[in-house]
Amino acid sequence: MSTVVELSEVRLSFPNITAPTSIEESGIKKYRADLIMPPTSPSFAKFMQTAYQVALDKWGAKAQPILGMINGDRKLRCWGKGDERLDSKTFKPYVGYEGNVFVTGSNVEQIQLYDAQGSKIPENNSMAYMAAARKLYGGCYVNAAVQVWAWDNVKGRGISCTLVGVQFLRDGESFGEIRPDVSGMFKPIPGAPPLTTLPDWMQ
Repeated sequence: MSTVVELSEVRLSFPNITAPTSIEESGIKKYRADLIMPPTSPSFAKFMQTAYQVALDKWGAKAQPILGMINGDRKLRCWGKGDERLDSKTFKPYVGYEGNVFVTGSNVEQIQLYDAQGSKIPENNSMAYMAAARKLYGGCYVNAAVQVWAWDNVKGRGISCTLVGVQFLRDGESFGEIRPDVSGMFKPIPGAPPLTTLPDWMQ
């Protein structure tokens, strides 16, 4: 059974796609995002089936009680109910989370981005990659791929998932303020030479 799960038509939240952040005590910086969906989503059902199988493969006959402990501690799992994602200022679920479930994925490597045709956008093509990443804001709809894995170390036992790839699907109501596009306000500068080709360092 593959441990990679496709999460279709989910909402992106807290996306750190181009700038990795450090949250864990280890200080390791990671790219990350939350993926929000209804609890009845077939994608979430598939995700939970995979998580159960990963636990079974890792812990065998002990999987059931270990899963019970994991479900009881948010720090030990990469999924949760929306009401577990509370705004520290209002103590209410963040916008978009209430009544839903979410999966948190992270990666020490850059997230793979895919265009509308399903083709991978090369990470070394910085301009194309950054252009695709700019379309990914909190509240938009995406298709995503995550890889589920179990861990067992001095911190305990848990299940996490690696955010492997993201494809922009369509716009949605933003969870936060989107920076306005003011490009139409700027006019050509008289006498400025046209930029016909990119310098080598920008390729």
